[in-house]
Amino acid sequence: MADEMVRRAQQFVNQVYGSRIGMTVAENGQTGWNTMYALTRALQYELGISSLSNSFGPTTLSTLTSKHPKLNASTVPSADFCRIIQSAMYCKGYDGGDIDGKYNSRVEAGISKLKADMGLEDAFPGGSLEPKVFKGLLNMDAYVTVNSGSDAIRNVQRWLNGRYVKRSDFFIIPCDGHNSRDVSKSMLYAIQYELGMADGTANGVFGPGTQSGLKSHTVTVGETGTWALLFSAAMILNRRPVSFGGFTAATQTAVEDFQLFARLTVSGKGDFPTWASLLVSYGDQSRKGEACDGVTKITPARAAALKAEGVKYVGRYLTNPSTTSLPEKEIQPGELQTIADNGLRCFPIYQTYGRDASGFNYAAGRAAGQAAVNAALDHGFKPGTRIFFAVDFDALDADVTSNVLPHFKGIQDALQEDGIRFAIGVYGPRNVCTRVGEAGHSGASFVSDMSSGFSGNFGYPLPNDWAYDQIVTKWVGSGDGRIEIDVNIASGRDIGQNSFNKPRTAMADVRFNGDYLASLRTDVGKYMQSIGFPNDGGNRIFTHAECFDTILANDDVITAQSNRFNMRKALIQTSAYWEMRHYDLVDQTVDHQVASYHLNGVGAVKDSSTGIAQISGDVGIRAWNHCIDASRAATILPMARNPCGS
Repeated sequence: MADEMVRRAQQFVNQVYGSRIGMTVAENGQTGWNTMYALTRALQYELGISSLSNSFGPTTLSTLTSKHPKLNASTVPSADFCRIIQSAMYCKGYDGGDIDGKYNSRVEAGISKLKADMGLEDAFPGGSLEPKVFKGLLNMDAYVTVNSGSDAIRNVQRWLNGRYVKRSDFFIIPCDGHNSRDVSKSMLYAIQYELGMADGTANGVFGPGTQSGLKSHTVTVGETGTWALLFSAAMILNRRPVSFGGFTAATQTAVEDFQLFARLTVSGKGDFPTWASLLVSYGDQSRKGEACDGVTKITPARAAALKAEGVKYVGRYLTNPSTTSLPEKEIQPGELQTIADNGLRCFPIYQTYGRDASGFNYAAGRAAGQAAVNAALDHGFKPGTRIFFAVDFDALDADVTSNVLPHFKGIQDALQEDGIRFAIGVYGPRNVCTRVGEAGHSGASFVSDMSSGFSGNFGYPLPNDWAYDQIVTKWVGSGDGRIEIDVNIASGRDIGQNSFNKPRTAMADVRFNGDYLASLRTDVGKYMQSIGFPNDGGNRIFTHAECFDTILANDDVITAQSNRFNMRKALIQTSAYWEMRHYDLVDQTVDHQVASYHLNGVGAVKDSSTGIAQISGDVGIRAWNHCIDASRAATILPMARNPCGS
């Protein structure tokens, strides 16, 4: 919905500063980052900063602080400078007067309301505008609860702002009732300040100094004061049901529940392991884990080293898409039996190349589900095993919505159509795991908490359905048993398998069993429709039925040739079906032009890469000649066809 005062703010920044700041904004009455960027640039222009940018960074803040440490009716330098403030206020949802360049009582009241919402009524009383508040005014953070935000979290946010805003590296955080990267980092700054770290030393990182200091600040029942407030704040930000304040008996009960949930030693105290688990995703990395995962084959010696370390469950990969990198990443022949013989259990992981959002979509999910089932059966995993499908990148929340959830719907559909022989798990950052589970696409999470800087980990609580929590990489064992592993805390929600079927061996393809013809035709058609190819052909020449029946009509010859050349039928059938489904009027026209040239001497199109095989005549001839040169002509002759197809 358009806001007329926001539209007036946009008109002002365009008319007065558009030619000066190198940008204009849409005059649509809707606040957005572009409007905030333009106002930021306008401020920089008024401050005399020559290199304008969208960022209200250190230069902007230091220049503003030195020139205008407190803006009000008597200090605002010009009418347009005041209009920038008024415009920003309206974009932020506060009354800024008439955008008339007058810092009047309405502007003062609006600024006072803004600072109260930020929690700064004591730190910065009155209606003047301080530089850090100006910085907070020129972003998209909210200072009231939005999107069902928590009042308890908002209280923590306001308290942090009010207590620490005057520290040089602490900037105003949102007060919207939601934990986030900035809010979580502000907690680390707060703890470092209370530990006595100076400005410039405190850095918001959970480093050795912070960890050492926290080990001396265990909080228990009856304690009040700043450390009790900080601990209750950390609990609240992790969505644990406590009151913001002293460490009460109710707090102790909530701590015990959290410790049990996170598989910490249940002490009821705010001890270091509990502080660590509340503040960073990986928690106390000195913890022993009952599970691990890795890319190295488990031998008897390595199995013994893992058992000595207290490991019970081992995560291993079903496939390895690379033929050169990490040669033991995929489960090796005989390895599962070694795992079982040594009293360990194995949980399978499926991961290929998905390192960004583009690799995740519904079609890729269906393919991943089918491939994982086949790989699990090849290795000998029994029905009922849970396969953890990996999302191994820093997925933003928008990526989860647009890519990851459809991908896991594809996985779910594939496994359902396979008969639900295997259960689905998700590996990834906390937010990914939580949202995939809440969508009903997985039943357990393997959390990549070691990647503490991921957007989906920083500020998100541990998922309720977590099975494995990955916290640190380390070497264990010695000699032949030495092995590098990722240490995982295990919740017991998944315990892998310790009994396996005999691995499937590769066998020559056989003719298709006609009893499954109707089911296969339906399944292939459903898949193609899911990726945009309607069964009636749409804007392409052939329907699904025509393509499918053409391929299956040649099943005998394809089976014979696949056996002769030791290749899978699917490599022939899938590519032929795929190209036939893509064949359109453009392809047909070019093919007719090629035929017209060679048969009738009309036109100039001698060759094309169209047709069902999608291979040009030139390429076909060169491939043919290569085979002759390789002395394979006698073998190839039974398959001789006109390579040009004309």
